[in-house]
Amino acid sequence: MAQIDTETLKQLARKYVWWKTPNEAIAMPERIIAQVMNLGDYADVRTLAEQVGDTQLRDVLAHAEAGQFNERSWTYWHYRLGLAELGQVPPLPARQLG
Repeated sequence: MAQIDTETLKQLARKYVWWKTPNEAIAMPERIIAQVMNLGDYADVRTLAEQVGDTQLRDVLAHAEAGQFNERSWTYWHYRLGLAELGQVPPLPARQLG
């Protein structure tokens, strides 16, 4: 994973991973990144993208779990990161039962 400043990661965790303390949340930086990708405001998304880079954002998207992204964010990031052509966005991850 690309290096992201620990303090920046903690600030993002406070805002987007509210159910954990920042110190607990930074143990899973990919979760924080996914939350910012899904729910982040423009400034936070820009800060994140500048720090981790598109390769890391693609990796988080490729390994997303069911429920981590809403349809709008899923579609946006696939287009923004060059992972899908217009109208060719893959389906959201789904839970596998059984």
